Amino acid sequence: MSITSYPQKVSFSSTGNTVSIGGTNLDAFGRLRVSQPYTLFDSQNRYAADPQFDTSTATGGAATHLSNESSVSMAVTTTSGSEVVRQTFRVFPYQPGKSLLLLATFKMDTAKANLRQRVGYFNTGNGVFLEKSGTTVPRFVVRTSTSGSPVDTRYVDQTSWNGDKLDGTGTSGITIDLTTTQILFLDFEWLGVGSVRCGFVINGQFIVCHTFHNANIQTAVYMTTAILPVRYEITNTGTTASSSAMKQICSSVMSEGGYDNVSAEQVVRRTAILSTISTTLLPLLSIRLNASKLGAVILPNRVAVLPTTNQNYEVVLVKNATLTGASYVTGSFNNVDYDVTATAMTGGTIVQVDYVTSSAQGKAVLTAPTGYNFDLQLGASLAGVSDVYTLGIRTVSGATTGDAFGALSFYDLT
Repeated sequence: MSITSYPQKVSFSSTGNTVSIGGTNLDAFGRLRVSQPYTLFDSQNRYAADPQFDTSTATGGAATHLSNESSVSMAVTTTSGSEVVRQTFRVFPYQPGKSLLLLATFKMDTAKANLRQRVGYFNTGNGVFLEKSGTTVPRFVVRTSTSGSPVDTRYVDQTSWNGDKLDGTGTSGITIDLTTTQILFLDFEWLGVGSVRCGFVINGQFIVCHTFHNANIQTAVYMTTAILPVRYEITNTGTTASSSAMKQICSSVMSEGGYDNVSAEQVVRRTAILSTISTTLLPLLSIRLNASKLGAVILPNRVAVLPTTNQNYEVVLVKNATLTGASYVTGSFNNVDYDVTATAMTGGTIVQVDYVTSSAQGKAVLTAPTGYNFDLQLGASLAGVSDVYTLGIRTVSGATTGDAFGALSFYDLT
C-alpha cells in the first residue's frame, strides 16, 4: 500500500516502516526544509520605491511608486525601445553546498506583440529568469556567459516544462495567469553544475514547474556565477498596440541551511599621517569595487583611528561621499581599489560614528547582529558605478588642529 498526495509530503509502504519526505519539502540539495533560512536580502515598497534597487529607463519608460499597493509600477509607452529595468545594487553571496532561494512577487501586463517582461535572479551576463515575450507562452531562461559573451539560448517554454505546466493538466490542476499577482521561486544548487528548480508558490505550496539539470550533462558550468542581483525588466522590442505596465512587489534571497561566517579580514591603511585636522570632515581613506569586479561581495568590518595630537575627534564611515583629489590604487587587493590621497569630502550618508581622543585608539566594530552585516555591502549601479566607503575624521572643537592615522578592514566573500 502506498499513499501520495499533492504536494507530496509523506509516503509509506506496508512492506516496511519507511517514511519518505520529498518534493519541495526538500531544498535544492535534498535537505529537509525547516524554518531556519538565513536572509541575505529582502525588499518591499511600503512607503517608497525600495532604494536598494537602481532604476534605468529609456524612451518614455517610467517607474512610479504605488503607495496604496506597496508596489512599483514599471510602465512603458507604445514606442519601440521603451523600457524600465530595476536591479539591486548588491549581488548576493552564494556558498557552495547550500541551497540559494529566491522569492519574487510581481504582476505582469497582458501579453501583446513586441512586449517582453522578465523577473528573476540575473544581470546582463548570467542568471535565471521567467520571461513572457510577445504573445507566446511564458518560459524559463538560463542566461550564461561561459563562452565569453552572454546568450539566452537555453530556455524552456511552458509547453515543455518537465514539472507541473500550470496549464490545468498538471498534478495541481492550476492554470497560471501572469496578469494576476504571483510568487516566483528559484532555488539553486550551483556548484557550477547543480540543478535549478523554477516554479511558483500558490495557495501556500511550492509548485515546481521546470528543473534545469546540469550534472553529467553539460561540458562546462551552466553559468559563470551564482553571485547575482534580483532584477525586473519590461521592454518594448518593437512598437506595441498599447502602453503597458508590470508591477514589482517584494523579493527575498535566502541561504537555506544558514551562512557560515568564516572569512579573513583584509585591511586598507593610511600610513602617512593626516595633518591639520579641523572641524570639517577630512578623508583618511576610501574603498570601492574594482571596475572589472563589480560582482564582488565586499563588506566593511572595522574602523580604527590613532590620533597623534591631543584633541577630541569624531570618526565617521560615510557611504558615497563626494571626494576631491582621489586617486585609487588598483591591484593591491583582488576585488577592491582604495584611495589615501583625497583632500576633501562632502555629502554622503554616515553609516558608522565613533568618538576618540589622543589618549586612546579609536576602534569600532560595525554592528552585525546576525553575522555579516550585508546591508553595508558595497554595491554598483546599472551604469557600473561602485559604491564608495570613506573613513572621515574631524575635531570636535577648533581650538587645536589634529593629526591621525587610520585603517578600515573588510571581508571579501566573493
